[in-house]
Amino acid sequence: MSGHSKWSTIKRKKGAEDAKRAKIFTRLTRDIMVAAREGGGDPDMNPKLSLAIDKAKADNMPKDNIERAIKRGTGEIEGGEMFELTYEAYGIDGVAFVIETLTDNKNRTVAAVKAALNKNNGSIASDGAVTWQFDQKGYIVLEGTPDFDEIFMVAAEAGAEDVVEENDKLVIYTPRESFGDVEQALNQNNIEVDESELRWFPQNEMELPVKAALQNLRLQEALEDVDDVQSVSTNLSLTDEVAAEYETA
Repeated sequence: MSGHSKWSTIKRKKGAEDAKRAKIFTRLTRDIMVAAREGGGDPDMNPKLSLAIDKAKADNMPKDNIERAIKRGTGEIEGGEMFELTYEAYGIDGVAFVIETLTDNKNRTVAAVKAALNKNNGSIASDGAVTWQFDQKGYIVLEGTPDFDEIFMVAAEAGAEDVVEENDKLVIYTPRESFGDVEQALNQNNIEVDESELRWFPQNEMELPVKAALQNLRLQEALEDVDDVQSVSTNLSLTDEVAAEYETA
């Protein structure tokens, strides 16, 4: 799981450029809509919605936009239906990618994903061709400096798989089926969450020469820059040498 952590750290260092390119409000609106659709429009009863709202506020999304997104999610006002779609793909030298998207236009999204792949020597894969190499787990990052023992007890009792320290933060990993229970337990114990989502983790990572690895990282960046893409997971091993080359590129 260390590859995810290392990639997140590098992306944060290069985040100023990413923020300029990304359609932040669009993605935040979609996150709020999906959370409200799945768990209702009351953030006090819906941890996922509460976290989505906090992220929107942190990025200075206007209050009216947030409220409108919630109402669209719950169906109180009309809005485009949102679809969660997962695409599987191959990069250079057979590196596997799982691409999760959220969209109101399936044709637009698949065209954009395929264009990013084609421009970076990747290719779309058939359903099931890639995901069998991954496990989907809950990934929860906590804010501040919470007490490890307290967090471990709360998370473990709710079904968490592990609690670890990564980049000076506590990260909770959960089985997919326990993800919601752990989120709810944290919320009930007033434990603040910085990030919470389901992620695909590779069962085994592929280590490639630096040049090929960098090509795959550029492909990953291109996919993440597609407006409708929510996350991109890969089985590429991000070695220290590759990370150092990427940071200076």
